[in-house]
Amino acid sequence: MILFKNALYLGKTVDLLVTENAEENAQHGFVFDEKDGFCGTYQNYGENYGNKGGRVLALAENMSPPENCSVCDMAGKILFPSLIDVHVHFRDPGMEWKEDIDTGLEAALHGGYSHVFCMANTSPVNDNAGITRYMLEKARNTHPFGPFLHPVAAATLGLKGEALAPLGEMAEAGCTAVSNDGVPLCNTEIVRRVMEYASDLGMLFIDHCEDPYLARGAHMNEGNLSAKLGVKGQPDIGEALQVGRDIMLAEYLDLPVHIAHVSCRKSVELIRRAKERGVDVTAETCPHYLILDENAVDNYNTNAKVNPPLRTWDDVLAMREAVKSGVIDCMITDHAPHAEHEKENPLDMVPNGISGLDTALTLLWQLVREDVLTQEDIVRTYTVNPAKRFKLPYNGFEKGDVADFFFFDPEIEWTADKESFYSKSANTPFLGRKLHGRVCAAYLGGKKVL
Repeated sequence: MILFKNALYLGKTVDLLVTENAEENAQHGFVFDEKDGFCGTYQNYGENYGNKGGRVLALAENMSPPENCSVCDMAGKILFPSLIDVHVHFRDPGMEWKEDIDTGLEAALHGGYSHVFCMANTSPVNDNAGITRYMLEKARNTHPFGPFLHPVAAATLGLKGEALAPLGEMAEAGCTAVSNDGVPLCNTEIVRRVMEYASDLGMLFIDHCEDPYLARGAHMNEGNLSAKLGVKGQPDIGEALQVGRDIMLAEYLDLPVHIAHVSCRKSVELIRRAKERGVDVTAETCPHYLILDENAVDNYNTNAKVNPPLRTWDDVLAMREAVKSGVIDCMITDHAPHAEHEKENPLDMVPNGISGLDTALTLLWQLVREDVLTQEDIVRTYTVNPAKRFKLPYNGFEKGDVADFFFFDPEIEWTADKESFYSKSANTPFLGRKLHGRVCAAYLGGKKVL
C-alpha cells in the first residue's frame, strides 16, 4: 500500500491510501470478474488493471499509515483524478512527422491523462478494422501501462460523407465512438443513419458541427477583425446551424449525440434549451475557447488558426458560463499537432489546429487562479462527465475506484516551447509564454508511470 500525505484536493488537505497489487486487493475484499470494466471491456488495458491493479482504499484527512505501507509526502501538490480527453488527433498512421501514437501518448501522460480518444482523420483514414487494430497494438506496445488509446471510427468511408464505414467490424475491433471529425457531414440522411447504427452498436456519435458552405474558404471568425485583415471569415451561425440539426435529429430519433468543440454562444443556447427538453445531447469545448478570442489571430498569427475559429469575447464569456452551469459537459484539447514548417506560411495556407495536451491543465489552472473556474469544474468536465458519457471507469476517490490519479505542482514555472513539449509539435498561440504549474507525478492502476 501507499499513503500519500498532505495533498490538496478541492480546497482541503487530504491523504490518499491505495493498494498496489492483487494480494492487497484480496485482503481488502475487492472482487473481480468479467463484468469488471478493467478485466473485460477494453482490449488495451495493461496489467496494472483488473485484480493486479491498484485501487483506492480511502481519501481522508490526517490518516495514519497502516502496517507495511509506504508513505509519500505531497505537501503543496494538488491531487487530481486522471483526466479523460475524448477528442485528440495523433496523426498515426500516415502523418507521423506531426505526431505519432508514442509521442501523443507521452504528451498525454505528462498532461495528466489516463484515456484519450483519437479521431479518424489519419492517412489512411481509420475506416476499417485493420487501422483500428494497428492503433491499439501500437498503443499497447509503446505504453503498456497507459495512458490508454481509444480509436474513434470514421462515420463514412474516407471521411467523404457518402457511404457509411463498416461500423460493426470497427466496433468489434475496439471502437466505442464514431465521428466524421475534420470533414463535417452535410447529408442529413447520412447523419441519421450514423446515429442509428452507432446506437445499435453501443457507439456514441460525435459530430463536428460546421456548415461546409458557410465555412468554405474561411480562415478565422467572421466579423470586424476579419474585414480589417481582409481574410474570409466563418460566421458563428455556421456552427449553430448544424448543432440545431443534430439536436432535432437526436430528439426525433430519441438517440444520443455528442457535439464536438463548441465555440460560440449561439450553439450554447441551442444545447441549453435541448437539455431542458430532455434531449440526450452532450457537448465539449477546449481551453482556448475559454481564454482567447479572435484578436489572437490579429497580425495573421497562424498558431491561433483553429477550427472552429476563435470567436468574440462575448462568446468566450458564454463558454465560461456554459462550463460552470453544466451546459458544456466535457473539456477536451482537440489536440491537433502540426510541424513547425506547416505553420510558417500565410494564414490562408496553413492548416487549422493547436497542440494542446502539454498545456491544457496549466491553462485551466490559470483560470482557477483567476476565480473563473474551480478545481471541481475541472474534475467534473475532464474526468467524471466524459467517463460517464463514454462508459469508462474512473477514479472518484471512493473505496474500490481504480487508482488513476496524479499530482500537479502549481509552483513549477516553465515556458511553452518546443523543448518543453512532449508532443512532437508546439503549434500553440501560447508559444513563448511563461506558464505556472505542471504535472509532477502520475499513477495509473496504482502503478507509478511518471
